[in-house]
Amino acid sequence: MKLTLRVWRQKNADTKGKMVKYHLDDVEEDMSFLEMLDVLNEKLVLDDEDPVSFDHDCREGICGSCAMVINGIPHGPQKNTTTCQLHMRHFKDGDTIDVEPWRARAFPVIKDLVTDRSAFDQIIQAGGYVSVNTGSAPEAHATPVDKASADDAFDAATCIGCGACVAACPNGSSMLFTAAKVTHLGLLPQGQPERATRAITMLAKQDELDFGGCTNVGACAEVCPKGIPLASISQLNHDVLGATLAGARSD
Repeated sequence: MKLTLRVWRQKNADTKGKMVKYHLDDVEEDMSFLEMLDVLNEKLVLDDEDPVSFDHDCREGICGSCAMVINGIPHGPQKNTTTCQLHMRHFKDGDTIDVEPWRARAFPVIKDLVTDRSAFDQIIQAGGYVSVNTGSAPEAHATPVDKASADDAFDAATCIGCGACVAACPNGSSMLFTAAKVTHLGLLPQGQPERATRAITMLAKQDELDFGGCTNVGACAEVCPKGIPLASISQLNHDVLGATLAGARSD
């Protein structure tokens, strides 16, 4: 395929960025989107130009590193798919493709398509853990969990922390991410001792880091590559309300 790429190029956070146009004539339909960018970078290096910086790691849809907006959609047009799993057969010969970084105040651009998403780490550090001494691995059936709770917890735990929810939200909210991390622990017995404080502290940290507020637009769930349901946000709101009424504090 022959493609025209319009890629966001930005030297660093203090430099003004712009869209730069590139042409590729040898794109195979079985390439992943990242492999196509590899081809572009090989061409740029051979032309003695600075290659496009972008995040990647496992390239198996697990790590959440491949964060970029493709034609205005986080991770691209294929639903429930990360950028690294998006293949060029979903595009057509002659297409023009816009490639941009996540756009959110809490995710400043480092270079080109690479953004600083360490704010997510800070939300996790605020309460996304269970601080109990478990000792050796418990027997599998020692702590019964009803199937409905187990299924809902597993759905929430599939969140890979990519940040697509933030990039898609018109408010730049990280509510779906925070909700997934609170919910998957709050639905399990092991997460009950800190359930109230977890919801309060993680939500407070989210607000502190300048993520926008949630107005239930639902764009986050539409672009989530793992299909995290919007109901996770309802569960977080439920836990926050219960914790507030119980007098739990974020400090």
